[in-house]
Parts: sequence; C-alpha cells; structure tokens
Amino acid sequence: MNPFKPPLRPPGAVSEKEFPVRCIRCGRCVETCPHDSIRLVEGFGASRLTPHVIPSEHPCLLCMKCPPVCPSGALDNTLTDMKRVHMGRAFILRDRCHNYTDGTICMTCYDRCPLRGRAVELEDGLIPRITSACAGCGMCEYVCPVGAIEIYPKSAHWVPASAVPTKHAEEPDPMPEKEAHP
Repeated sequence: MNPFKPPLRPPGAVSEKEFPVRCIRCGRCVETCPHDSIRLVEGFGASRLTPHVIPSEHPCLLCMKCPPVCPSGALDNTLTDMKRVHMGRAFILRDRCHNYTDGTICMTCYDRCPLRGRAVELEDGLIPRITSACAGCGMCEYVCPVGAIEIYPKSAHWVPASAVPTKHAEEPDPMPEKEAHP
C-alpha cells in the first residue's frame, strides 16, 4: 500500500477523516465479503485494523454485502445499488496504456467493468475512457495487462500526471469535485 495514498474504503464509506473515528474495527465487512476483497489495514496509526480494498490484488466486485452489516455507520447501511457507489475513481495512464503507447487496441478494462457502458465508455467505439460515473471498485486496475490503470480513493487530493481526462457522464457525477478534494 502506498503510504501517501489514502486507503480505498469499501462501498458506502463515510469521509476518510470520519472513517477511522466511526469504524469500531469489528471486521464484519471483511467476514461478509464473499470475494476476499476487503482487508484490514496493517501497521500503525489511526487507520490500523480498518477495512480497505487493494484493487491490484482483489478488486471490489460491488456485491453490496458489506454496507448492511456495518454496526457503526462507517459504511452506509442503506446503500444497495452499485450505481450509487463512489469509493474512488479510475484513471487510465496515457504513458502505459496500449491504446496510447503503441496503437494496440485493448478493451480489457471496458469488457470487465461491472458498470460497463456507464463507468467506462468506448470513445469512437474503440478506445476505453473512464467517466465520472466510475465507482472506483478497481476491477479495471486488476485486469489491465500493462498496469495502465490506477484507482484513487475519493479522498485523494490529486490526479496522476499522465491520466487521460475523465469524461463527464450523462448522469449526475456520483463523486463531485468538492468531495474528491476535501
């Protein structure tokens, strides 16, 4: 885990500032996750033993089983629709993606996205482009054959320098800029 990047929290998480205070570290979300996507933060500090997702190892499959079991309100118990999830946002890195580096057409991220056609669209019918409807689940980062996608939690304060600009979705942005940059 990058010590400078905030943890990617499970679906329905409150703000990163509030999360370590609300989470009682019971581990119910970890036990409930049928895909082993949720892990507890190791080490020291305020986030120790709180849940997070490491997309490069096990992305969140948006099964939505973790929010209802959270007893403390660190995860929104009413969140059941994966289209309303905004854990973070994916960024395609122009300097690594086949579509930009060598002209090889690759649509792996589009094909495997649980919100295909909404969170990832095909520009000109060929080139994947992340939209503002991205849930931040990490599936695209996990399946990218060249590591050209990075997920940034909603609490992150930056965008990768080589990121392809995010396309604004037709529907309202689930992660407005003011939330992304508290």
